[in-house]
Amino acid sequence: MTEQELAAAACAGDEEAFFSFLSIHKRKLYGIAYSYMHNESDALDMLQEGAYKGWLKCHTLKDPAAMLPWLIRILIRCCIEEIRRRKRRPPIVMEQAYRNSPEMVSVAKLDMENALNRLKPKYRHVIILRYYNDMTIPEIAKALGKAEGTVKTWLHQGLKQLRGKINYGGELRYDQQS
Repeated sequence: MTEQELAAAACAGDEEAFFSFLSIHKRKLYGIAYSYMHNESDALDMLQEGAYKGWLKCHTLKDPAAMLPWLIRILIRCCIEEIRRRKRRPPIVMEQAYRNSPEMVSVAKLDMENALNRLKPKYRHVIILRYYNDMTIPEIAKALGKAEGTVKTWLHQGLKQLRGKINYGGELRYDQQS
């Protein structure tokens, strides 16, 4: 079966077709979840939650050809909801110490992650989808349900703000407040 046929069959209630469709795109979906969650376990949890929500609502999808962007949108929403939930909980000191340990991540990567986290969500989303997940402008527009011009503007503005948050040497400027 082609992707189109799998998507159409999945929308018609074929569970096997739905999971075949997911397995074709699992790397891309995992990459998106990982770019938001920064952790393999959490990314897999979000991928599972997104797949579950997608399966429950698959029958409501009007255009099976739009299944991948639709699933990406669901996955992004799951990640954002989880991030918001975590912000309401008190932080765990051990998790922060582990995450910032030099053995686990480079300082430059942490600086980039911190700079990205200081951007407006709409800018952060397009930058992550474009540069961390190698999606094209039309793919991002479809996934976010926005016009291509809007995505291009957000990408330009986001990169401009990101450059303002990072020094020439690649280090995060801590003197700025968002």
